Amino acid sequence: MTRTIVESKTRTAIIGFDQPFCVIGERINPTGRKILAAELERGDFSRVEADAIAQVAAGATVLDVNSGAVFTNKMAEDPRYADNNFVEPMLMKDLVEKVQAVVDVPLCIDSSVPGALENGLAAAEGRPLLNSVTGEEERLELVLPLVKKYNVPVVAISNDDTGISEDPDVRFAVAKKIVERAADFGIPAHDIVVDPLVMPIGAMATAGLQVFALVRRLREELGVNTTCGASNISFGLPNRHGINNAFLPMAMAAGMTSAIMNPVALPVTQKAIAEKKAEVLASGIILPEDIDDETFVTLFGMGSMKSRAGKEMEAIRAANFLTNNDPHGGEWIRFNKPALAAGGVEAGARGRREGRRRRA
Repeated sequence: MTRTIVESKTRTAIIGFDQPFCVIGERINPTGRKILAAELERGDFSRVEADAIAQVAAGATVLDVNSGAVFTNKMAEDPRYADNNFVEPMLMKDLVEKVQAVVDVPLCIDSSVPGALENGLAAAEGRPLLNSVTGEEERLELVLPLVKKYNVPVVAISNDDTGISEDPDVRFAVAKKIVERAADFGIPAHDIVVDPLVMPIGAMATAGLQVFALVRRLREELGVNTTCGASNISFGLPNRHGINNAFLPMAMAAGMTSAIMNPVALPVTQKAIAEKKAEVLASGIILPEDIDDETFVTLFGMGSMKSRAGKEMEAIRAANFLTNNDPHGGEWIRFNKPALAAGGVEAGARGRREGRRRRA
């Protein structure tokens, strides 16, 4: 069986067909997160540290660390900050050090800037995953020597100089090319984790079928592990969690062994609570004067004010159990302990008694 080994100073994560699905937490990424980017520009890493801790608590076994920040204010002071080749190497080193100080899981060093990749590799303890290399010739020549130098596994994204193809056969051919070029550098196939590129199902009706077929081919013909940006499948659609919850176990059944995703269900905001309370009151429902916000959001199915594991993590853990990658269901039971403590034990006991009656 193909196994990709990723390590921190104290922990090992194994990506493999016979292993529990590897969840790579994606939250440490300033791209599209204006508040986080502004904090990083001020040298404030408190949100990064909190995100790292929350993702590990939710079940992430590897954390992606992305340095793609834009420092708008500093650009005005120093034009060098307009160049990611200047910003990202410095920021990546700081991010890796800050994350390693609060959690001990392996890291995934994520950047399009070679200098940032090397700084991240140099700062990371253990054996991180490198994200990423593509089939573009220039990228292959820049990244594969780093993979060999630091003896680390790498994410291989199935696009090349021609862009991202909608034809799954073309994406497979790009993946095969990367695996073969890596072999020329002495990098084994078990250190290549292919991202076959998940298309949004809302834009391409066959996107799900395509990726399932691609993952099977990658496993059977190239013998490589696979990953993806899990939320891409539901982009632009309502109830994205519902689609993601179906997609992930189906992808796992096809042979996908990891995903870059958000494992955390984000807390309900005070703004959302205020809006919901106004809606409830307008409907004529009288709330108890002493009701606290956590009880309120639970009562009205809004979630929680606390960070907790997202629904996708529930689907992944269930799939691990069903595929015997969670022997005896130990992780599933631990994951559901809060629910059991809240009354699930009695419900489970009823189910067992009812089962005996049916068999009688």
